[in-house]
Amino acid sequence: MIVESSQYRPPWYLPGPDLQSIAPQVARRLPSVAYRRQRITTADGDFLDLDWSEIGGQRLAIIAHGMAGHSRRPYVLGMVAAFNRAGWDAMAWNMRGCSEEPNRMPGFYHAGLTDDLAAVVAAARERGACAIALVGFSLGGSLILKYLGERGDRAPICAAIGFSVPFDLADSAAQLHRRRNAFYLRRFLRRFRASVRAKAAAMPGAIDATGVERIRDLHAFDARYTAPLHGFDSVEEYWRINSCVDYLPGIAVPALVVNGRNDPFLGPRCYPIAQIRDLPAVYLEMPQGGGHVGFPARGGRCWSEHRAVEFAVANAQGDWR
Repeated sequence: MIVESSQYRPPWYLPGPDLQSIAPQVARRLPSVAYRRQRITTADGDFLDLDWSEIGGQRLAIIAHGMAGHSRRPYVLGMVAAFNRAGWDAMAWNMRGCSEEPNRMPGFYHAGLTDDLAAVVAAARERGACAIALVGFSLGGSLILKYLGERGDRAPICAAIGFSVPFDLADSAAQLHRRRNAFYLRRFLRRFRASVRAKAAAMPGAIDATGVERIRDLHAFDARYTAPLHGFDSVEEYWRINSCVDYLPGIAVPALVVNGRNDPFLGPRCYPIAQIRDLPAVYLEMPQGGGHVGFPARGGRCWSEHRAVEFAVANAQGDWR
């Protein structure tokens, strides 16, 4: 279903997608969040670090960060604090290799590792929360939608919310490689190269960092590392199989996606209006502004936090319309 009108309006003093993307990450006063870390072991012997912010709530929000992110990114901390204020416990999970130490396996996280999210949800269910909502940013949002589409009505989730979701990975990669996005691309690649060097130092012989500094685009990185390390024949196969747009018809729980129309990372195929229009459980909201994982609002908070809590609470109570 398409949400025909959005209540979001960016502040007048933050015009354009870049200010709306960057300002919430560098200029806001971060909320105080006290995490308790839990490490779980995955089925293949790797590990995931889960950071819990517990206030004794009966409901739980699980937060998934975006590409090159982690549980202490400003957008994650803001969302954790927002759910805590609403009376929910929150847990932000770090994808493989995104906490303070390299993961155990040669491969890193990638857009299709929904078994990892399933392990996180299983760990959360052991605590006995009466309702669990998933919130994901960018790549984390894509992973959540793929997970829900694969599991259908077997997903033990009351609601899901994604912001700035790259429905089509190839389309988003092409957009990120536009000249206007060179600043963002350099930052992503710098973090990826650092991860490769750390993994090569920790696991000599398992991964080769020789010449990694010469990688200048996502296609080259995924061709050398992501695709072969995870059993894909090519980058194109990796992007195609793990794009969440093809999993949308299988989603059976209420899922809201908010993609700003001025998002600098999303191309036209990341606004799949035709595919979503007749789906009963998936809602696509497209405000005119917001940037990428931004959605700044006055008062030092982000509108995305309000929207996520609103949608989760409504569906936990069963009264979303």
